[in-house]
Amino acid sequence: MKRRAFLEYSSLASTSFLVPSFLNHPIGIKTEKSRSGRNLVIIQLNGGNDGLNTIVPYRNDIYYRERPRLAIPQNEVLPMNDSLGFNLALRSLRPIFDRGEMAVLHDVGYPNPDRSHFRSMDIWHTASDADQYLTEGWLGRYLDNQCIGCDMPYHALEIDESLSLSLKGKQHNGFAMQDPEKLAKSTSNRFLRALGEHHSPKHNHESVSYLYKTMIDTQQSAQYLSAQAKKGKNSIAYPSTNFGKDLALIARLILSDTDTRIYYASLTGFDTHANQKAIQNRLLQQYAEAISAFVNDLRQNHLLDDTLIFTFSEFGRRVAQNGSNGTDHGAANNAFLLGGNLKKNGFVNGGPALDALDNGDLSYRIDFRSIYATILDQWLQTDANAILGQSFERIPVL
Repeated sequence: MKRRAFLEYSSLASTSFLVPSFLNHPIGIKTEKSRSGRNLVIIQLNGGNDGLNTIVPYRNDIYYRERPRLAIPQNEVLPMNDSLGFNLALRSLRPIFDRGEMAVLHDVGYPNPDRSHFRSMDIWHTASDADQYLTEGWLGRYLDNQCIGCDMPYHALEIDESLSLSLKGKQHNGFAMQDPEKLAKSTSNRFLRALGEHHSPKHNHESVSYLYKTMIDTQQSAQYLSAQAKKGKNSIAYPSTNFGKDLALIARLILSDTDTRIYYASLTGFDTHANQKAIQNRLLQQYAEAISAFVNDLRQNHLLDDTLIFTFSEFGRRVAQNGSNGTDHGAANNAFLLGGNLKKNGFVNGGPALDALDNGDLSYRIDFRSIYATILDQWLQTDANAILGQSFERIPVL
């Protein structure tokens, strides 16, 4: 093959769905498949979701005083107890909450919070201190610590075109893809297959060999994931939104015993500086309807007890509304855990502490790394302290 042609077609290897740092060391946890193992599904709400208008403190005078136009009126709240209620856009989650399959954690954050989307997300992704800069994600470090001698490259799978820092380790990374069928088609190109088949070790060059290895492993991964997605059959109708389609795909992969233990998906658009109510309500409805379908799908197939769903956003919003009927970047926020195996459910630590604000922001009462430590210890059954680099209090929810 001529060098120009090779370079032209090799651009495939640089596309965002490839995560080649692990491909020379394929990974996969030494465990049973998903029907007898445990699945972790992480949902990231990008942009900083306003937790106060998500789980509404509808009897709190401070909330209504600070948000004279933006606060949700009591008659537009779905009451869940005598002080807290769901935004009506979350009504699809009511049956899940009532069955004890949902835990809400309030005032989740970290010391010295950063209001930059990028920096705060890096902190959440790496489980670092606010003044600490890490290059490996907390789940990437989990893969590094637990995946010695494993043989599957897609043990941790992100439904996206690029891979989050959370899933990037020093030796091992997760795998990112948007659509398994499209990925399989793009990597089954006859030219690319021939390229892999005719590569000769005699003409080995480190970068060229790496490229061939990347192509071959990606082809194999794409074919496997595409086949697994076709094997699984959703028993519930999912919303036709992109987020709904993402969760339907994750459910099919779980249902077909795919050798994947960690799934990662995102819903974006929560940076609501202006005209917040309509934007947030639309996004929360997308979230709730897709999660409801996903949970019911897994329950009908007796897999909800083996699945934990964790939802977070990089920060909350300011308590006071701004002048544009929106909210600006804040600090602490709420986070959700859903699944059929929760030991504690409902509002785990009461409601938001609006009477103890820090310069207009909710102060954190739960370090987000306590949630990570609990998930790592109690759900993934590994040494959380070794992965996080320090010890955090465990939360009695799992």
